[in-house]
Amino acid sequence: MWLAVRKNRLVLHQQDCCRGRAHNVSLWIWIFCWCVTLVRGQSYHPTVNTQYGKLRGARVPLPSEILGPVDQYLGVPYAAPPVGEKRFLPPEQPLSWSGMKNATHFAPVCPQNIHNAVPEIMMPIWFTFNLDIVATYIQDQNEDCLYLNIYVPTEDDIRDTGAKPVMVYIHGGSYMEGTGNMIDGSVLASYGNVIVITLNFRVGVLGFLSTGDQAAKGNYGLLDQIQALRWISENIGYFGGDSNRITVFGSGIGASCVSLLTLSHHSEGLFHRAIIQSGSALSSWAVNYQPVKYTRLLAEKVGCNVLDTLDMVDCLRKKSARELVEQDIQPARYHVAFGPVIDGDVIPDDPEILMEQGEFLNYDIMLGVNQGEGLRFVENVVDSEDGVSGNDFDFSVSDFVDSLYGYPEGKDTLRETIKFMYTDWADRDNPETRRKTLVALFTDHQWVEPSVVTADLHARYGSPTYFYAFYHHCQMSILCSITCSSFY
Repeated sequence: MWLAVRKNRLVLHQQDCCRGRAHNVSLWIWIFCWCVTLVRGQSYHPTVNTQYGKLRGARVPLPSEILGPVDQYLGVPYAAPPVGEKRFLPPEQPLSWSGMKNATHFAPVCPQNIHNAVPEIMMPIWFTFNLDIVATYIQDQNEDCLYLNIYVPTEDDIRDTGAKPVMVYIHGGSYMEGTGNMIDGSVLASYGNVIVITLNFRVGVLGFLSTGDQAAKGNYGLLDQIQALRWISENIGYFGGDSNRITVFGSGIGASCVSLLTLSHHSEGLFHRAIIQSGSALSSWAVNYQPVKYTRLLAEKVGCNVLDTLDMVDCLRKKSARELVEQDIQPARYHVAFGPVIDGDVIPDDPEILMEQGEFLNYDIMLGVNQGEGLRFVENVVDSEDGVSGNDFDFSVSDFVDSLYGYPEGKDTLRETIKFMYTDWADRDNPETRRKTLVALFTDHQWVEPSVVTADLHARYGSPTYFYAFYHHCQMSILCSITCSSFY
């Protein structure tokens, strides 16, 4: 509006200037001053030449005196659109473009449905507590979604004036939802003097459907991540980044992806350090061991349940992405319906076997867990006032054993052993104490034990390994104090 007003005034001055030389001189002085003011008010738009074409980003100031501005390049394609016949196939290199590509807005996110086909217990607490906010980030959906966002600090650190280290964030969720667009890497980039990159990868059915044979091998979401790392390794130098100092990090399902990437030779040489936060390839939800079962369920729901898997996949390719992602395919408790599979290639064997055989690539890794991460598994049996009753405690342990351990022999012994180990005998009749021990049970089984075993096996083969445990006590209700750590 301001610019429109200024333009109208300019037209009036141009009409008046014909009346005399003095007015003409005044006009040119005014135009000069107006142009200077306009240029000062404009945002700076940095440009970068990549192997695929030129990018135009935006320099964004941060609301802090101690943080310098960050150059943002949003919606940068790292792979060709996986559409049509390319659905359910590994990603391909992106197409080159001519001219200047505008990289100042986020690209669409991969098709997903957070209100239906997502087991909430597998999503981060901050995610499910803010679904309305999350929904605003995933409204623009398209199968053409393989894009990344790059955050580049603009102020050099006197301690490190060379090429900058790079941190690549793999978003979490339940393999069914999420986007790198939700994570703003600006503060970390500016504060840490590192280049931060977030990315979209195919999720859910489109990212992990598998027929267990060559018709649809699965792991497309993981292959997307590997293709993104390949693009970054080849192009980050144009942004001032060091391709020999790339760290991959993620939380929850993102951590499981990072853990799996450390075991896949497809990612060899594409990154050098890994930070695995609140997850591991050994968690019960990290790998889908029954992919054919869930693929058949989906095919039946959309009218593609034919015997020949090639024909079935061809039928699924003809369905709209929206029809596929809106199907409600619920996994077994503590597991996933669509996620990474052992395909003999991207994931050559069971992750625990690979770890025991020392099949880690040579990475420095850091792993860690938060207090109270198992809260999501016990929320339905927690009374905010009365804690957990004795019957609810017994039922939760029994359901836990039945869901995770398939063998019938010894189940009774296992149940009683778990109850014994996770009973505070000094305060056994306190419902609040039972709640705490039940949360500890799920936290230990789903997060702590897989992370500790992963760290131990990695360190056993001589690679630098670091471990952290995060505790934070909030000044609020007892239930919220347990939840609080899980947000971080």
